[in-house]
Amino acid sequence: MNKTALSIVLELVFWIVTAIIAAAVLYPIISVTDNYIFLVPNLIFIVVLVTCTRYIFLLKHTWLAKLQFVKTALIFGSIWAVFLLIEQISQFQSFLDEEGPEALVGTMPLDQMASIVGYIRSEMLFFGVGSVIAVVILSGRLMKSIWNYKNLGVA
Repeated sequence: MNKTALSIVLELVFWIVTAIIAAAVLYPIISVTDNYIFLVPNLIFIVVLVTCTRYIFLLKHTWLAKLQFVKTALIFGSIWAVFLLIEQISQFQSFLDEEGPEALVGTMPLDQMASIVGYIRSEMLFFGVGSVIAVVILSGRLMKSIWNYKNLGVA
């Protein structure tokens, strides 16, 4: 296989792994709630964290390695992304403060509600804050990669 084909296969494998991680994290929530209103932001947090972390460590092995214009666009886009991710975390926290955990999971036994609300809150904050941190670190990694490509000729 040539390098382009390997890069495509690697990208597909990592997207499948990301989907498996997202399904594993979200299954306990979806299985006990009827209408989880933070499903999309939660999914975005998981995908952003896993994908950015992958690009931070494996950038030179991805399709993005030699696309300087795309890396520059991602650096500027990450500023916007950080604000959107922080806004979603804030909306989640505000919802829990104003509506309470009952609105998040519906009616269920108190001990089960406490455990699932604790899980939801913990994983939302973990993936939310992690995604913000990963986007910031990825921006620095992309800047380093652009500098290396321009000055050293290495992706």
